[in-house]
Amino acid sequence: MQRQNDLIKKINDHYPKLSKGQKLLANYIIDHYEKAVFLTAARLGKIVGVSESTVVRFANELGYDGYPKLQRALEELVKNKLTSIQRVEVTSDRIDKTHILRYVLQSDSEKIKHTLEELSEEDFDKAVETILGAKNIYILGVRSCSSLAGFLGFYFNLVFDNVRLIQTNSPSEMFEHLYRIGPEDVIIGISFPRYSKTTLKAVEFSKSRGAQVIAITDSVLSPLIPYADRSLIARSDMASFVDSLVAPLSLINALIVAICIRKKDAVVDSLESLEKIWTEYQVYENDEEIAISFNSTFVESGL
Repeated sequence: MQRQNDLIKKINDHYPKLSKGQKLLANYIIDHYEKAVFLTAARLGKIVGVSESTVVRFANELGYDGYPKLQRALEELVKNKLTSIQRVEVTSDRIDKTHILRYVLQSDSEKIKHTLEELSEEDFDKAVETILGAKNIYILGVRSCSSLAGFLGFYFNLVFDNVRLIQTNSPSEMFEHLYRIGPEDVIIGISFPRYSKTTLKAVEFSKSRGAQVIAITDSVLSPLIPYADRSLIARSDMASFVDSLVAPLSLINALIVAICIRKKDAVVDSLESLEKIWTEYQVYENDEEIAISFNSTFVESGL
């Protein structure tokens, strides 16, 4: 596994034998790595004043198999360095403001594609088995990741009666929720850049108590990985101050589906009981009520 400063070390080691154009690239990356990470090879070349082919040769000279691998090394270098203000500034430079919708949706689609290509089916299946065999299932996600944890917790509660959803940002409350965790339990820790120290401390504590740890995060360099027995890697986007968690949510959706298939009888029993409760207490609109509502709207509007 490469350390986060390996890219800078490679640039320094190779610098004396780089061409004039490649040295311009090296200097720009060292001085502006937080912006270079989001540039295409063509865009980087244009800013520095060299050709796209020079950018590709520069990546190869550093030992990377193409520019995308160099860009990935840059991502690992800066992913936890950018403040929210810097993210806004970088995003403003990166996005074509006349095609924001297309850019964002295409970017999210690419992250799901990369996640599918990089995530091992074996790792996914082992995580499912770990969850199914646990005495208690703890789900942990804070800040923006609390939405992911809540989604997972909602559906797991329909399947299991041993789910503990933890969404507090208070360290003291976190440990109050976790102090009973033990070797027969599993904790699913969800964290993406900028990584929450609260989540990291909670996962570290759970590991010290002998619990199995499943990490849902963005990279093998995530601080959760050293404590994880099972790692599920999903791509996220650190560019904008709004975190892109589409790929992580898709991964969690797959995890829920896999669990429900394995626990089909329990899911059916739960849903049958819940449907009676939902009907009795009018939790959801039924077809008849929806039809009446539509008809009333049409009458009032004169249609």
